[in-house]
Amino acid sequence: MLLLTPPVEARARALIDRFSEASVLVVGDVMLDRFLVGRVTRISPEAPVPVVAFDHEMHRMGGAANVAHNVRALGGRVQLVGITGKDDAGDTLRAACTDAGIDAALPVDATRPTTTKVRIVTERNQQVARVDYELDAEIAGGIEEAIATEVAQRSKQAGAILVSDYLKGCVTRHVMSAAAAAGTRLHIPVLVDPKIPHLDYYAGAALVTPNHHEAEIATHRRVRTHEEARDAARAFRTRARCGAVLMTRGDQGMWLLDDAAEGYLPAAAREVADVTGAGDTVIATLALSLAAGASLPEAAWLANQAAAIVVGKFGPSTATPMELLASVNSQYPTPNSQGPR
Repeated sequence: MLLLTPPVEARARALIDRFSEASVLVVGDVMLDRFLVGRVTRISPEAPVPVVAFDHEMHRMGGAANVAHNVRALGGRVQLVGITGKDDAGDTLRAACTDAGIDAALPVDATRPTTTKVRIVTERNQQVARVDYELDAEIAGGIEEAIATEVAQRSKQAGAILVSDYLKGCVTRHVMSAAAAAGTRLHIPVLVDPKIPHLDYYAGAALVTPNHHEAEIATHRRVRTHEEARDAARAFRTRARCGAVLMTRGDQGMWLLDDAAEGYLPAAAREVADVTGAGDTVIATLALSLAAGASLPEAAWLANQAAAIVVGKFGPSTATPMELLASVNSQYPTPNSQGPR
């Protein structure tokens, strides 16, 4: 199997330097992640569950909002289009976007709550339970049209369009068609982080990024080896009618299928603390790299490095340009390590 070669060091550094000049439009299901943190010292007498003594609460942007946050944290300009409910969680999410420098258009749908995941965790970052607030019915009518209009207008300032689909209702066939039409009209790539029930929506996308479980479901093929990943990626591309596929495979790295390149990237992570949101980091880095002028293999390699950074952190996290540069630098031998000529 073909191992994809990394870009030369100067090229990788130049692409990261260009992130600040690149712009990405993120469209999709925004969420709020809340963490209730406490200490566990005993088991409840009422049921065999731990009793968590509350210490503090924190929140982070999740879903498409976390994707946008990743783009911004890497130094890129980002616009975000999604929906919230008419509630405190929606207000918190808007404030978080503003604080992070994200230009967000988040129309309110009063018929649903803002998608919120409440995690109860211990001081050692062990998750005890999770409570989800959501309504996953697809948007329609005026809200759907408002989202499609925002996509059409805001794409004019973007170098790439990224659709983050979590099956929470924002990504409809009409919204996806608006994104694909904008990409075609403006000659910019459209990337999709998919959910299999919507696979037929993604026809015409430049790149779709399933994980290996999603690829298995979509293609009815097992993915354990590089050969199986290659075959599944080819079948997935045919099924999704997209231009290219980047399959993420956890500790087995990634498999890229493109007309110009095909092969695998080994996992770059050394220590894994939490894989939550790693897929968001992958597709955010891909989109920003492509908007900065990278080829797809170059963008995939940078995304692999960024993912290795965030899985070493707790919860939905981001990577900074300095962290990515440090990771890139660690992949190349120093002058003193090359030995005699």
